[in-house]
Amino acid sequence: MNNLCMLIYNVTTKVSWHAQEDWVQWMINHHIPEVLQTGLINKYQLVRLQEVEDIDGPTFAVQYYIENRGDYEKYLKDFAPALREKSLSRWGDQVIAFRTLMEVIN
Repeated sequence: MNNLCMLIYNVTTKVSWHAQEDWVQWMINHHIPEVLQTGLINKYQLVRLQEVEDIDGPTFAVQYYIENRGDYEKYLKDFAPALREKSLSRWGDQVIAFRTLMEVIN
């Protein structure tokens, strides 16, 4: 992959119905601002998935736009572990997240 391409670091999270409102507010007011403070994210969007199974709760995705592979790797190494630990200690098993990396083509 070209080291200078735009990337999207996508974090998809299934949230329990019980926690969803608090989780969304926590993301907007705490977690996303902390991610942005790293200086490695150009922009982001928080979305709720539609037309997916939501018996256990809604599914959200945060898409973080990162300028290049070096910034992505720096984020993973220097910032992601502590941010993930904060989320885990705050939400425990009320959320389940998985992450994907995507390259912007057009």
